[in-house]
Amino acid sequence: MNEAPFVATLVSNPANPALTGAALERARRALPGAGAVRWLAPGVAADIPLAPPGAQDNETWRAALRTALDGAAVDIHIGPAAGRRRKLFVADMDSTIIGQECIDELADLVGLKDHVAAITERAMRGEIAFEPALRERVALLKGLKAEVVDDVIARRITLTPGARALVRTMRANGAYTALVSGGFTVFTARIAEMAGFDENRANLLVVENGAFAGAVAEPILGATAKLDALRTLRDSRGLSREETLAAGDGANDLAMLREAGLGVAYHAKPAVAAAAAMRVDHGDLTALLYVQGYAQDEFVA
Repeated sequence: MNEAPFVATLVSNPANPALTGAALERARRALPGAGAVRWLAPGVAADIPLAPPGAQDNETWRAALRTALDGAAVDIHIGPAAGRRRKLFVADMDSTIIGQECIDELADLVGLKDHVAAITERAMRGEIAFEPALRERVALLKGLKAEVVDDVIARRITLTPGARALVRTMRANGAYTALVSGGFTVFTARIAEMAGFDENRANLLVVENGAFAGAVAEPILGATAKLDALRTLRDSRGLSREETLAAGDGANDLAMLREAGLGVAYHAKPAVAAAAAMRVDHGDLTALLYVQGYAQDEFVA
């Protein structure tokens, strides 16, 4: 018997498992022609094979699944069963691979966190242009000693749950991974190493006499640069669009997410979540492994 051409992947947060056998059986029965459930992680994630007719009508199927799951905190993705494991992963850093916005944490050291965070939020929502907003925020850091970055990383920055498993599992299975951020190299270099990325790209904060000069080197790496990075990395490796995966949360990630074979809005701003091919509202970053068909026992810790 041929494998079903599509698959619905249901994922909850590993810290708060929300899938039960009964819920999955209701979900399976809501999808005409659905195959047997395959658990990817007990209580956390599962695949349901789907067959035509109608399997390509993703929103119809998602609506049926949401009804069957009766409000459970579960993310739903429906896609082709073949070619799920991607060969290139490009990720945003702030509020995606890490749980913080690095510039907001720096601003806290000069008593301006609330002011800077408000600008950051508007930029990530797409309400103001990214590049001038970055220049405005960086100007407020003028005079701050560059050495504070070490303390900020040690005391304030945390990897998002699942980040290491996601990056290292994909690398162990032959994928290339890149951290591409509208933030700063003083952070991405360290965060990329912590999570296990192959490379990182970001903006350069200008330093003079050991302190931030209140300026960022031009040109600024923003939405266009993130898109270009994805294309360049894909083409240099001879990959198809369908072999690529990207994840981010803000407006400056949207072009990159649209270009990827699978663009994931991770706990994203509303406009980004609405436009991306997939959204993760409940799970952690291991959701990006489950949607590629990895089972929990295949994760690289």
